Amino acid sequence: MLALICGLASALSWAVHDLLVRKLAQGGSVLPMMLVVVTSGCVAVLAAALIWGGWGQMTGAAYGCSVATGVAYVVGMLGLYQAFQLAPVRIVAPVLGSFPMISLGIAAWQGAAVGLVEWLAVLAIVGGIAVVALHSADEGGVRRPPRVPALCWAAFGAVGFALTFALGQEAVRQGAVVPTILVARLTSAAVIALMVLLARAPMREVRGSLRLLALMGGWMPRRWGWCRRRRGCPTRNTPPWPPLCSGC
Repeated sequence: MLALICGLASALSWAVHDLLVRKLAQGGSVLPMMLVVVTSGCVAVLAAALIWGGWGQMTGAAYGCSVATGVAYVVGMLGLYQAFQLAPVRIVAPVLGSFPMISLGIAAWQGAAVGLVEWLAVLAIVGGIAVVALHSADEGGVRRPPRVPALCWAAFGAVGFALTFALGQEAVRQGAVVPTILVARLTSAAVIALMVLLARAPMREVRGSLRLLALMGGWMPRRWGWCRRRRGCPTRNTPPWPPLCSGC
């Protein structure tokens, strides 16, 4: 029951975040928004990591997987924000929402016992996302959205999120939950900050949405924690990414 509650809470958090992304990504630069969200997430989890972190459980492998998780999360976020900026929900949501299938595929490839129930649950969720997206109204103006680039970014994001959960679960298995989240968030923030500098992205564009973006960032580490806690540390014989953790 606890696993179910954590999974539902995580899915709800993902849904709220993505609803906000759909609104904000239409009118601003993507990289500055990502930087504010990730940086505020670091601040939100910092106190918990210092007080209850369990840093003594962290190993070299845990740190390595956490850093890789942060990089993969940047890939997922970039795909998510760019896809919603280019095209309406009905076009990109089914692709973005397919990442649990990739996750279960990775789990099966690693030797986890992925049963028919898990596959059916994932198919039901992805199918539900597709039905809702296809029946949603068009967003934005009258211009024809660039479907191919949007779908490519959506697929890019789905792969990034699937790898995020795969690497994050392995980091938790090797170490502890809260430190892995903080290390991953710091890595994501550093990578995005470098991208902002290289692209010379104007940070002033996000001033009007600063509070909302910070709120989004403060809420995101909680959904990571829920996803990673809902079954405890995974083993090689259990699928570490149940389908409830799908929120795109």
